[in-house]
Amino acid sequence: MENQNTKDKMFKKFTWTLTNFSTLDSKKLYSDTFSIDGHTWRIIIFPKGNRGNSMSIYLDAGVATMPHGWEKLANFKLILINQLNHERNIIRETSHTFNSEQGVWGYTSYISLGALWNSSLGFIVNDTCIIEAHIFVNMLDHENKLVESIENLFPMEMISTSSFDEVVDFIPLLEDVCSRYPSLIDKKKKKSQRFIKWSFTALGRVLHFLNTKKVRDMDDDACNHLQTLWEELETCGFELSWLKPHVQSALGMKTCVEKVLAAKRLEENVTTLEKNVAILEMEEKTLRTKRIEAEVNLEITRRDLVKAKEDFVECDLDAELWKTMNCI
Repeated sequence: MENQNTKDKMFKKFTWTLTNFSTLDSKKLYSDTFSIDGHTWRIIIFPKGNRGNSMSIYLDAGVATMPHGWEKLANFKLILINQLNHERNIIRETSHTFNSEQGVWGYTSYISLGALWNSSLGFIVNDTCIIEAHIFVNMLDHENKLVESIENLFPMEMISTSSFDEVVDFIPLLEDVCSRYPSLIDKKKKKSQRFIKWSFTALGRVLHFLNTKKVRDMDDDACNHLQTLWEELETCGFELSWLKPHVQSALGMKTCVEKVLAAKRLEENVTTLEKNVAILEMEEKTLRTKRIEAEVNLEITRRDLVKAKEDFVECDLDAELWKTMNCI
């Protein structure tokens, strides 16, 4: 992914590489999510077509978690990469205002399935298909006003060199949540600049933690760190009912991680034991075969022994030959 930001426009390039494409049986496939301005997006495809005999490709703004009235204007390209000649990439470009009512936009008939699967055309090579999304997100008027409000909360003279990078990392996250919950700003306007900076930094730390940590990261140290950040944030006077479930869920992930890791260890043990059992079964089969062969040889040898004893005259093998001849 690549990104470049300006004050009123943000850009992101996202590449989705689908391997083993011919084995993907799902009607609908989703890419990993990627973030622009603290908001998550993803690509959706119907590899065998949404309607008709063409592959469908859409951009999903992930509005399911957005409040009513949320909207975002985006200019975007959906590109099917030609792996033999990039000059033959298929590029579809459009713009759309995504909102809580219409969060998915794209092309139902992007490319015919015949052309897609024609190996000489280069859209699927070594069973791999590559799709890119290039997105410019334009900030709407009310969003620009929101950014100005947040920037006013953090005047440059208040930000020390040591905290500057930290605050800059928080700004997109704060812009996103403040657009959903404007009261976060309204209730702090009458406070001192120092208190405002401290409060929103505390909020930013929690948001940054939740935005950057993965489930597997939630060990004892991470849980303790998040708990400390949350307790600090609770003293700031924000209305946090919207955030509390996310924090509680994250804090509960330690148990989930432990269960998942325990299950994985058991799966590995089962796999190892299954291999051992399979080896023993093969050895048992080999020994069973050898035993059968030995029993057959034993039976044959017994029969030969019986035949050899017929008309058999027993003699002393240690006797002197002369005496033996006299016996004859």
